[in-house]
Amino acid sequence: MADMKVKIAGVEFSNPIITASGTYGFGKEYSNFFSLSELGGISCKGITLEERQGNPPPRIAETPSGILNSVGLQNPGVDYFIEHDLPWLKTQDTVIIANIAGRTMEDYCTVAKKLDATNVDMIELNISCPNVKAGGVAFGVTPQGVEEITTAVRAATKKPLIVKLTPNTADISQTAKAAENAGADAVSLINTLTGMKIDINTRRPVLRNNTGGLSGAAVLPVAVRMVWQAANAVKIPVIGMGGICRWQDAVELMLAGACALQIGTANFTDAYTPIKVRDGLEKYLDDNGYASVGDIVGKVEVWE
Repeated sequence: MADMKVKIAGVEFSNPIITASGTYGFGKEYSNFFSLSELGGISCKGITLEERQGNPPPRIAETPSGILNSVGLQNPGVDYFIEHDLPWLKTQDTVIIANIAGRTMEDYCTVAKKLDATNVDMIELNISCPNVKAGGVAFGVTPQGVEEITTAVRAATKKPLIVKLTPNTADISQTAKAAENAGADAVSLINTLTGMKIDINTRRPVLRNNTGGLSGAAVLPVAVRMVWQAANAVKIPVIGMGGICRWQDAVELMLAGACALQIGTANFTDAYTPIKVRDGLEKYLDDNGYASVGDIVGKVEVWE
C-alpha cells in the first residue's frame, strides 16, 4: 500500500486530507461521524482577537454547483478557543491548524502571539480579510500587502506558518512568492471567489451582505489552475483546496502541485467526504503503482 504520510514545515500528517477552515467548526460535531484521527489535520474556524457574531442573515445561499457565504468570521475569540476548544482538539490525534484573521495588522499579531504560547501545531493566516486601515482592501490582494502582513505575523510566532491566499488577485504566482519571501512555511489556496446572487422578484441580493464567497465544485478548475501557477512559482509546500468533492478532484490538485489538500464545502452535503477522498486517493496510488502520495505531486505533463 502507498505511504500516505506527508510532512509540511516539519509537521507530519498521517495523510494529506485536511478539513478546511470555516466548514468544520472545531471538529466536535463531525466527531459524531468518525474519529478525527482518520484525518491528516483540521484547519479550525477562523479565530479573531475578540468574539465575533458575524454578519446578519441571510448569509448562505446555494448556487449551481456551489454556495455563496458571507458568514463574517463568527467565532468565540482566541482566548475562548485556547481555553475551551484547543484542549479537546489536542486529544484527537490529528494535526491542529489554527486559522487566524483580523481587521488590523496588530490584531493578527496579537492572536499569533497568544497561539504561539499554546500547543497548536500550525497557524494558517487568512489574508482575505478587509484591512480597515487601508480602506477595506483585503490584505492578500496585492503582493505588497501579502508581504507586509506575513512579515509581521512571522515575527510574532515561531509556529509553522501557512499563508492562505485569496484568488481575488491579479497574479497568484506573485502573491505566493510574496508570502514565501516574507517567511511563510507554506501557502494554501484557494480561498473563496467573490460572487453575488440576486433575487429577481425582490430585486435584492440574496445575501444580506450583498456579496459573498463562492465555494464548492464550481471553483475546482480555478483552484487547479492557481495551484499549478503557485507551485511553479515557489519552493515552499502548496496546500490545495477549492471544489474537492471526489477523490479524482484530489488527484487533479496534487498533479497540479499540491502536497496536501483541504476539503470544505463538500462536508456540508456528505460528512464522510474526507474519508471517501482519502480512500479513493490511496486506491488510485496503489492501482497505478506509486509508492507514496508524494510521487504524484506536481507531475502534470502540460502541453508545450
